[in-house]
Amino acid sequence: MTESNQLLFFFSALGAFNGLLLSLYFAINAKKNNTNYFLSLLLLVLSIRIVKSVFFYFNPNLSNIFIQIGLSACVLIGPFLFLYLKTNTSIEKTYWIKHVIPSFAIVAVIGILYPYVEYRKIWSTWIVKAIYYQWFIYILLSFKSILPIIQKIRVKESLKKIDVWFLSIYIGVTIIWLAYNFAAYTSYIIGALSFTFLFYLIVLVLIFRNNNEPAFFSEREKYKNKEIDKATLSLIDQKLSIMIEKELFLNPNFNLEEAAKELNITKHLLSQYVNEVLGKSFSNLIKEYRIEKAKKLLETEKNLTLESLGYDSGFNSKSTFFTTFKKTTGLTPAEYQKSYSK
Repeated sequence: MTESNQLLFFFSALGAFNGLLLSLYFAINAKKNNTNYFLSLLLLVLSIRIVKSVFFYFNPNLSNIFIQIGLSACVLIGPFLFLYLKTNTSIEKTYWIKHVIPSFAIVAVIGILYPYVEYRKIWSTWIVKAIYYQWFIYILLSFKSILPIIQKIRVKESLKKIDVWFLSIYIGVTIIWLAYNFAAYTSYIIGALSFTFLFYLIVLVLIFRNNNEPAFFSEREKYKNKEIDKATLSLIDQKLSIMIEKELFLNPNFNLEEAAKELNITKHLLSQYVNEVLGKSFSNLIKEYRIEKAKKLLETEKNLTLESLGYDSGFNSKSTFFTTFKKTTGLTPAEYQKSYSK
């Protein structure tokens, strides 16, 4: 092995080792947030797959059983990614058994009937492709969980540290999937990517753990064991539509407490609904309604001054209106009105 190969092997192996350490770390800390078990298992199977790639490249005579285990581990990467993101971003109960057990059972049975040592061609031609396809399906399913974060970025809303974390996990796993399927010199690429990705996660953990903001891995604790049933979800959705029709948000002093009274529900329940179902804070939700109202006024009212238009949209100051409008639409109110007129 050349000196450059030795260096590459060292960093690639270190990347996989970092993944195993992170997996252990989140397993130990899972008692603070049970969803961390899914994250721990995700990092574990990801590390097993990466270890197989790296060691096989530098040692083609690697045991066939280890190669089979490494390839089989991929069948659980997608499900654990989906379960981790879904259980952290949705109030709907997710049954992990139907996502994990069938996938594991199928690949186990195939491994017994068609062991890699005797059916290498079948594995490389069909089985591995099917596993990667299943992984891709779960990447698509997981996208729904990070969609609210994408929307925050689109409207230039500041992200919470937990948003950055979820987005990093999703993007990292997706890039590794892309590398396995499209990159040349896969083991070289995966080794570098795994080291970079997992080192980045370690840095994030250290930064968030030492941050003065609320505990990073406990941000959802206030809602634990308090899931909203489907009937209540539907009722809140209907009542919220009525509140919008009445345009109660045009009152500059309209707040969470008043909204809860109007909807005849508790502040806690409304806050949970807005945070977990809509993926935003109550104040940002009201700002969105006010901006939509302002846009309609800009499109229909030509005699209103921009300052009075802001007040008519529910904003309590000209500066707040201008700043929020610009941040949300990317245009000033005057620019928006001009572009609409054209």
